[in-house]
Amino acid sequence: MKSIQTRLSLGLVAVLVVVGVAVAQVTLWLFEAGLQRYLEAGLRKESENLLVALVRGPSGLQLDERRISAAYQRPFSGYYFRIDFDQGTWRSRSLWDLDMPKLARPGLEDGHELGPEGQQLLAYRGDYRRLGQDISISVAQDYSPVREGFRRLQQIGLGMGVLALLLILILQRITVTRSLRPLERARQQIAQLQQGQRSQLDAQVPSELQPLVDQVNHLLVHTEDSLRRSRNALGNLGHALKTPLAVLLSLASSERLRDLPEVQAQLREQLEQIQQRLARELNRARLAGDALPGAQFDCDAELPGLLCTLGMIHGEGLLLARDVPPGLLLPWDREDLLELLGNLLDNACKWADSEVRLGIEATAEGYRLWVDDDGPGIPGEAREQVLERGLRLDEQVDGHGLGLGIVRDIVEAWEGRITLLESPLGGLRVSIELPRKGR
Repeated sequence: MKSIQTRLSLGLVAVLVVVGVAVAQVTLWLFEAGLQRYLEAGLRKESENLLVALVRGPSGLQLDERRISAAYQRPFSGYYFRIDFDQGTWRSRSLWDLDMPKLARPGLEDGHELGPEGQQLLAYRGDYRRLGQDISISVAQDYSPVREGFRRLQQIGLGMGVLALLLILILQRITVTRSLRPLERARQQIAQLQQGQRSQLDAQVPSELQPLVDQVNHLLVHTEDSLRRSRNALGNLGHALKTPLAVLLSLASSERLRDLPEVQAQLREQLEQIQQRLARELNRARLAGDALPGAQFDCDAELPGLLCTLGMIHGEGLLLARDVPPGLLLPWDREDLLELLGNLLDNACKWADSEVRLGIEATAEGYRLWVDDDGPGIPGEAREQVLERGLRLDEQVDGHGLGLGIVRDIVEAWEGRITLLESPLGGLRVSIELPRKGR
């Protein structure tokens, strides 16, 4: 959600900068063009006043200085003129000893500089005919103050534009955050779905999100129903096949085949392999459906009953302890975790002398589970073999050797890792690391 806000902010900044600069430049250009048109009208009027000030004198044309502005008499006043006619050229006293070039063509020009101070002139040339002579009058005005005013205006405009941009960004951030708040809530609820903390999305959402939320909730209900039916069907299949397999195993052990020991041994071996393979595949198929929304395992509610049941099975002389933080919830299906922990603890109880300890903790990457016992342990070179389904190092202990194999299947289905280590109690430690769901 933050990336959307960042992209919107960056896009808005880019648009505002481009549009703002373009609008500011066009506005200043139009303003300057309008001001030049205004000043051009004033310069044209001055050239016409100078034309009127030209009178016939005893020796020809002469300029009646009483009719011209006093600004043309003051040196470098910022107002200048030049009059060109057949007999020569007249310049205003304001030019002092400098020369103002004659404009190349009639009209307005603004590219001339004058004097040591570099006055930028806005000049106008008008061509006339008076008293039988062709006369060209060039009138100029210092344009530097106007340009300086434009620069100050640009600086002020830039500062105001930056402030306006910051204000717009703040308002835009607030508006976008409020507008995207329903999406953020939906994202959080989807994350809670992945963590098993809820089973549905809230239906109270804006109308734009209503179809999406309805479809997601419908899909969740459909998925949960399909998975439950699939699990029920697998359970029914398993129960339906157990009885025929038990009958076949009983027949294989009966006296009818006592005269055929080789056939009896092969038949028992094949039936046991079928039974193990069936249990393995049914378990894997059931684990493939571990996506029930809202699934979670409450350690405080489930572990006391599990430990109590194992204590009754293996005798009161065995100490069953747990090291689990209070209120810990594991985001996996209750039945799967009961099967995983049940197999681990049951296997530890079979080998322990007097104590079995279960530990669970949350880590930065996910969760870690371990079971310690004070039994004989397993040599390091044989630990990997024990994880293979059906393999047992001691045939004197009851069981089929399926416990750790089932645990391994569950851990692999959850993309975790199982490790056999030496326990601080002196026996075996089975350590399991599980990543967080939705990572």
